[in-house]
Amino acid sequence: MSTPSVPLRSPAGRWLLLATILGSSMALLDATVVNIALPDIARTLDADLAGLQWVLNGYTLALASLILVAGNLGDRLGRRRTFLFGVVWFAVASALCGLAPTAEVLVAARVLQGVGAALLTPGSLALISATVRHEDRGAAVGAWSGLGGVAGALGPLLGGWLVDVAGWRSVFWINLPLAAVVVAVTLRHVPESLDPDANRHTDVPGVLLTVGGLAALTYGLTLGQVAPSVCGVVLLALFVVQERRSSHPLVPLGLFSDRVFAATNAVTFCVYAALGGTFFLLVLHLQVVAGYSPLAAGASTVPITVLMLALSARAGALSQRIGPRLPMTVGPLVAAAGLLLTLRIGADADYLRDVLPAVVVFGLGLATLVAPLTTAVLGSAPDALAGTASGVNNAVARTAQLLAVAALPVAVGLDGTVGDPATFATGFHRAMVACAVLLVLGSATAAVLVRRIRPDHDRDVARRAHCGVASPGSAVEEPGVSPPG
Repeated sequence: MSTPSVPLRSPAGRWLLLATILGSSMALLDATVVNIALPDIARTLDADLAGLQWVLNGYTLALASLILVAGNLGDRLGRRRTFLFGVVWFAVASALCGLAPTAEVLVAARVLQGVGAALLTPGSLALISATVRHEDRGAAVGAWSGLGGVAGALGPLLGGWLVDVAGWRSVFWINLPLAAVVVAVTLRHVPESLDPDANRHTDVPGVLLTVGGLAALTYGLTLGQVAPSVCGVVLLALFVVQERRSSHPLVPLGLFSDRVFAATNAVTFCVYAALGGTFFLLVLHLQVVAGYSPLAAGASTVPITVLMLALSARAGALSQRIGPRLPMTVGPLVAAAGLLLTLRIGADADYLRDVLPAVVVFGLGLATLVAPLTTAVLGSAPDALAGTASGVNNAVARTAQLLAVAALPVAVGLDGTVGDPATFATGFHRAMVACAVLLVLGSATAAVLVRRIRPDHDRDVARRAHCGVASPGSAVEEPGVSPPG
């Protein structure tokens, strides 16, 4: 099939942007608003903390496990077809979430939602890359990323308002009209494209080992049980063996022979584990301990997104001049200082005195870190494998988030209900210290192992990485990674 070449400023180009931005924003909004709804879900469905962990982790498990194979399916079967299938799947799963009578049903529906997100998220950017003419592609990706960031900034506010006025189920129902618009616009205005040279094979054993290993490890960590955790580790070790033997691996392990790529992914794991635990527990702490409403808790984290949107592009440009090592070393340390400031947030916390300084310092750290991290990932891989490198890095980030949300509450003694403010506050303080330690470890790894990316890559990497900025909670998969919510 011939590749379309659509001018960005044409009607077809504008319709394409509308469809892809709305589609990816559904997954982005869902990631941000569900955190805000967790206390209301706990009250309505009588869910304990482990149940709330699975409400987040069921989604992230499916997303992290399937994101790599989903991109390949789009190239093989048609990017528009895969994107549409993901949007419809996501909408149906959202309806099931909204109807869920129990926490167990909600978790199952969230797993299905994660499958839809894995299909639609990389497909949205792939449609732009494959359809918009080459000279307009950078502007199109910039618009996609920038407007997605706006959606992320609005997510916590919208989620808090919906929970306040209509309850937690409304955060899932809102996806249905959005999905209807995306499907109608895509069917009418977006051309199909595929890659005739795409790998025609799927590493099915690799997919099964990834899903089984992450599921078993997450289950074991959530419940503090050794046997399923060991089983998960064994399955993931077998996944590595499978990738070494496969002629069409999900993860080309040769990428990790580059020291910078390996080190950057190690930094990614440490940093995003910290972010996953932080965003899960912070909005709960604000509501359970500080007594904030869902709307107030959602609004409290908006400065993080604003700072990232305002400063990340400048941090990316700086990293092109001086290399990514310094920003990747300083950024996590600043973010760690922000987490230590959250220890001041207690009962009846004043926002300006206790909350705002913490989220501002934390946001400054993230803004310093994210774009240089993207630059290092893309710059350490050959141009032909840039998309694969980005996908692998995102899978590492989502896996880190998944395991942190599973393990951290048990590790700090938060393994019961969320209704006791005193108990929750003690566990939250321990968790923030643990997350700060993870950030310091990421900083140390960057300082020792990350060097300047290859000079011949600088210009091309800058073009590809400048719009890899999204909001907390984003599920944006390319280019680069973004902080989870």
